[in-house]
Amino acid sequence: MRNILSASNLTIGYKSKKATVIIAENLNLNLKSGKLISLIGANGIGKSTLLRTITGIQHPLSGNVYLNDTAVSAYKPLDLAQNLSLVLTEKLPPSNLSVFELVALGRQPYTNWVGTLTQTDIEKVQEAMELTQIEHLSHKKHYEISDGQLQKVLIARALAQNTPLIILDEPTTHLDLLHKVSLFKLLKKLTQETQKCILFSTHDIDLAIQLSDEMIVMTPENVVQDEPCNLISNGSFAALFKDEHIIFDAEKGKFIVT
Repeated sequence: MRNILSASNLTIGYKSKKATVIIAENLNLNLKSGKLISLIGANGIGKSTLLRTITGIQHPLSGNVYLNDTAVSAYKPLDLAQNLSLVLTEKLPPSNLSVFELVALGRQPYTNWVGTLTQTDIEKVQEAMELTQIEHLSHKKHYEISDGQLQKVLIARALAQNTPLIILDEPTTHLDLLHKVSLFKLLKKLTQETQKCILFSTHDIDLAIQLSDEMIVMTPENVVQDEPCNLISNGSFAALFKDEHIIFDAEKGKFIVT
């Protein structure tokens, strides 16, 4: 397993004319190929800020982020799009695109300026749709499918982009339990079959503990990355919520409301 992205001594936050707001500091992270890695933390802890920083959307306050041994800040947009794909929770803008056309947008970093798909591009799109099992939706308009199906389509678009790293911000938002489990299992399957690294933020902590290879846990005190079993044994989950009625049961490996 090779290291795809690494962050060393990273400090994230915001700068304004009046002050600098530090959200987390001295972060050291390593994202390796073939790993499904979840990012968890309480609301407002800074998960989205961390994702924006390591993907180059936002500048770090200090420290370094390297993608395939090159600083993220040194990438040109087109080169970055060939090494990193991002799936956000924002609603799609109005359009009449079919599912196939939406997945094909993942090939934009490789097509010519008029966006003409080559045979290779078409094969990559079809392969992505097969991996996510959405071939039967190919000719449907994207507004005609369910939220769960649309999430798979957006993941297929990221797969068609053919990058070693895929990052998803809250991919299970608005999904019921059945579709959440289905999506988690799909992400797990994709890391195993493609050897890509997939990092996703989530509030579904119990599911993440069961299915993630590694987890990044953000608390006000620190940010820790490790395998779920180690995070359970060292008490990392106990510090997630400052509420006496929410307790992490280490034996059961899940949170309990008292």
